[in-house]
Amino acid sequence: MEALTATNVPEIFISCKKEAHYSRELILPNPALVRVISGEVKIAAADQNYSFYAGDTILFPRNQLGRMSKLPLNGEPCIAVSIVFRKEILHQFYTANPVEVPVSPTTGLIEFDDHPLLESLFSSLTPYFKLADALPPDLATFKIEEAIRILRAIDNNADQLLGQLEEPGKIDLMDFMEKNFMFNLPAARFGYLTGRSLTTFKRDFKKAFNSTPEKWLTHKRLQLAHYLISEKKKKPSDVYFDVGFENLSHFSFAFKKQFGYNPTAALA
Repeated sequence: MEALTATNVPEIFISCKKEAHYSRELILPNPALVRVISGEVKIAAADQNYSFYAGDTILFPRNQLGRMSKLPLNGEPCIAVSIVFRKEILHQFYTANPVEVPVSPTTGLIEFDDHPLLESLFSSLTPYFKLADALPPDLATFKIEEAIRILRAIDNNADQLLGQLEEPGKIDLMDFMEKNFMFNLPAARFGYLTGRSLTTFKRDFKKAFNSTPEKWLTHKRLQLAHYLISEKKKKPSDVYFDVGFENLSHFSFAFKKQFGYNPTAALA
């Protein structure tokens, strides 16, 4: 096949977090392969929480909503190597190597078992990271093609995830919002992820919930917060971010407005 060009080179880089690092809402615009070298990586998705440790290798799909935490473990920092598959590179690869992607392709993350090809891939990157935290463009392009070929060889689902290049199609709005309301996104982003323009999203939302997105989201988030505080006995300071509020003061104000008392009173 024709070699991949270095235009819009995919990223290959290493990250090191010596202290706990918590992301806000995370929506990857491109699939990413992550290898955990040390520490712990946690992913909070809509339907499940994941924890990954040294030696784990995960392929994350694009446009999957979640939060990521990178945590030191056993006195070691959280170190991870990431390979990001840009759409231009994937399009070029799959144009030359076409595959038939199912109507309902794999949408969740893929965790790989230990495999000699994966060990070889990441071991070959280590010397370069001793010189810099990112690879030179030409080398990155070569390694990204190698990564695609390895993933295809060891898991058939990799083609479904990497080869799905279309924008999100229109999906069930009620189901998506009920699963993802705790993520703090603007309405336009919720619209994109459900395959709608902002105008169509607001119109369909009104039909589905008989409310505006802002009012419905606030109500749902506060209901969840009340349950976590009153039933699970979690502190308001440990809850507000996870249910979709940006700061504790705004959360406390909204909570009292809806329930008539402060969040701390729900602990009693």
